[in-house]
Amino acid sequence: MKYIALLVCLSTSQATFASDQIPGKMPDGPVAIVNATIYPMNVPVIKKGTIIFEDGKITAVGKDVDAPEGALKISGKKLHVYPGLFEPYSRIGLMETSAVRATNDYRETGTLNPNVLAHVSVNPGSELIPVTRSNGVLLTMSTPSGGRIAGQGSVMQLDGWTFEDMTVKAGAAMVVSINNQKDVESLHEFLEEARRYQKAVDAQTKPRHDLRLAAMLPVLKKEQPIIVRANRWQNITRAVTFAQNEGLKLIIFGGYDAPKCADLLKEHDVPVILSAVHRKPLYRHDAYDAAFTIPQQLQKLGVRYCISGYDRSSSFNVRNLPYHAATAVAFGLTKDEALKTITLYPAQILGVADRVGSLEPGKDATLFLSTGSLFEATSQIKQAWVNGRPVDLNDKQKTLYRKYLKKYD
Repeated sequence: MKYIALLVCLSTSQATFASDQIPGKMPDGPVAIVNATIYPMNVPVIKKGTIIFEDGKITAVGKDVDAPEGALKISGKKLHVYPGLFEPYSRIGLMETSAVRATNDYRETGTLNPNVLAHVSVNPGSELIPVTRSNGVLLTMSTPSGGRIAGQGSVMQLDGWTFEDMTVKAGAAMVVSINNQKDVESLHEFLEEARRYQKAVDAQTKPRHDLRLAAMLPVLKKEQPIIVRANRWQNITRAVTFAQNEGLKLIIFGGYDAPKCADLLKEHDVPVILSAVHRKPLYRHDAYDAAFTIPQQLQKLGVRYCISGYDRSSSFNVRNLPYHAATAVAFGLTKDEALKTITLYPAQILGVADRVGSLEPGKDATLFLSTGSLFEATSQIKQAWVNGRPVDLNDKQKTLYRKYLKKYD
């Protein structure tokens, strides 16, 4: 009986963290959203425009575009069409409930794990995925953490039966920690070992296969960037210096002091993923709004950047990504720029702008219809598509809302 009780308990626990939403099915034929306000990102806003997509790809966008015969027409009157919002750094699919260890799979043992791939651990049935996409966030980079090299973050689209269905780009960036000189020396030794392995592979001497060293080859070839968390100017400078000395492509995550290092970042073309706009001042002498003004400063200084809503203790607040950008607008950032910081810019920085980030012919039809500006908390997402497939916008919170609305009706 004890074993039966344990089995029931485990089954109940698994059901608790499984989403009821069914992934969308590709429509038969083209879909046309007509008479809508469209935000393509690569060109100015199109009012009373039409966007057409078929077989998962956008085929036409513009004001004078006719829907093809037989297309499913959706009225966009008084509605806004945006590309799917892109959270560039999160633990979506890797963390469910931080206090329940069994639901957390974002960290491996050991200090050097470059062979770890985040996308294979992503749980497509996570309850946090429907909650996140309910607010227009349809793309994310799920990232591991821990040790000096945590592993490879992967760009995921938030709909699909399996992690293969969800993966847009596996191994988009290698997550590396550089906190002090000891880390620099240890990483240098490991990189030297990887270079020796690379020479053996190039020479076709058939060295003994090493998963960890083989995983570093794209990094050494600058095909894959490393992403280093750094907020203070000393740590940003250390990370840039390390990357230049080792000949690596670098992305800074955090970036609180990035405006102070603007010249250095521009000189070496190092982009910044701001870890959040809603955060406290880092220094005691900073103004209360110091973090809120960083995006506007980086825009003026010409540093490449994008905005994240990262919260290391949880993943359920990824849905608040548009409000981080909205706060930046309230403190000086232009609205057009703010939209790009959570759509086009993360796609460019993470190397997937050929597929997502803007509404252009040939790109994935990952987009949504909103009742108003996505910077307004009162705006509602009416419909969404991921790679052309309609998305179920229901989630656990909406279900509970309807349940208790009925109770007190």
